[in-house]
Amino acid sequence: MPLTRLSLTDFRNHRDALIEPGPGFVLLSGPNGAGKTNVLEAVSLLTPGRGLRQVSISDMARSEGPGGFGIAAKLQSFANTNGVVELGTGASPTAPDRRQVRINGTPASVNSLSEWLSALWLTPAMDRLFADSAGNRRRFLDRLTLALDPGHATHAARYEAAMRARNKLLAEPEGADPHWLAALEVGMAEHGAALGKARACTVAALTEAMAELPDDDFPRAALALDGWNGGALATDLKASRGRDAAAGRATVGPHRQDLAVTHVAKGQRAARGSTGEQKALLLGLVLAHAELVADCRGAPPILLLDEVAAHLDPARRAALFARLEGRGQVWMTATEPNLFADIGPSASRFHVEAGAISPA
Repeated sequence: MPLTRLSLTDFRNHRDALIEPGPGFVLLSGPNGAGKTNVLEAVSLLTPGRGLRQVSISDMARSEGPGGFGIAAKLQSFANTNGVVELGTGASPTAPDRRQVRINGTPASVNSLSEWLSALWLTPAMDRLFADSAGNRRRFLDRLTLALDPGHATHAARYEAAMRARNKLLAEPEGADPHWLAALEVGMAEHGAALGKARACTVAALTEAMAELPDDDFPRAALALDGWNGGALATDLKASRGRDAAAGRATVGPHRQDLAVTHVAKGQRAARGSTGEQKALLLGLVLAHAELVADCRGAPPILLLDEVAAHLDPARRAALFARLEGRGQVWMTATEPNLFADIGPSASRFHVEAGAISPA
C-alpha cells in the first residue's frame, strides 16, 4: 500500500516539505546533509517504534522551529471505501517528548499504525548488523516480525512494561511484594511466549522463502534463534529473582534472544564475512522478507534503502534494481542521480537540497 503524499512540518531540517511519489521507485538524490535520510526517517515513523535512527522524539524537531513537528501522509488502501487512509504523527511544542498519532483524523495508538503500513529499512549504520550487538539484531528481527504480525508490537510493549516494573520491585531495599512479583511474571510469561512464537514463525518462514531463491548476487542466509528457547518462563523468573535483583535486570526471557545468520554457500556465520558479503546477505534477507510480506499481507512492505546503491558494484547494483522492480514502493537515496541510471523512466525522482524537495 504505497504512500501517495508525504508532508513534513518542522521535521529535522525540513521546515515545510511536500512529496507526492508514485507507486514504484522513489529516488531521492542530493548532497550530503541535504535531508534525504530525514525523508526516509519520516516514512519509518509511520510505523510503530522510534524510526530508522532510533532516537528520542524530542530530537526530531527542527532546531530553529517551535519545538514540535508533524508528519502527515496519504496511503493508498483497498481496505477503505474511498481508497485512501490518512496517517499522521508528531509532537507538540508543549509536549515535545510525547508522540501523537492520528489515523483518518482520529487519535490512535502508535502500535495501531502497523495495521495500515509495514516498512523495512536499511541504512549505512546497519552494514555491520551481523557483527553488532544481539540487541540490534533482535530489534531487526522484531521489525521483520511486525511486518508479518501487527500484534507483535503490542506484546513487545506489554512485555517490556512488565519487565521494567519487575526490575523496579526487585530493586526495593525492603523487599518486593511476592504476590505483585508473581503477577508481573505471569504477564511476562504470557507476552513473552507470544513474542517467542512470532519470532520463531518469522525465522521459519524466512528460511523457507530464502531456500527457494537463487544463490545469485545476493546469497542465501540460514537463520536461527539463539538464547532463550521458551519453556516455563514464569517459573524460571521466580527462580531467578535473587540473581536478577543482584544484576538489576531480568536474566532470562525473550529479551535475551539473538538472531543467528549463516552464509549458506560458505557454511560460515555471517559475522565472519567481509563487509561486502555482509551487505549482500542483508540485502538478500530483506528482499526475501519483502516477498514473504507480500504473500502474507497481500501487499509488499515499503522499502527504505539509504545510500545502498553507492556501496554496490555496477553488476550487483543492476541485479538489485531488477529484483526490486515491480515489488511495491521502494524509497532510495544517493548523492549522485546517475547511480539510478539503470532504473526506468516510471520512477519518481526528486532532488533534495537544504531541506527543500523538488522534482528532478
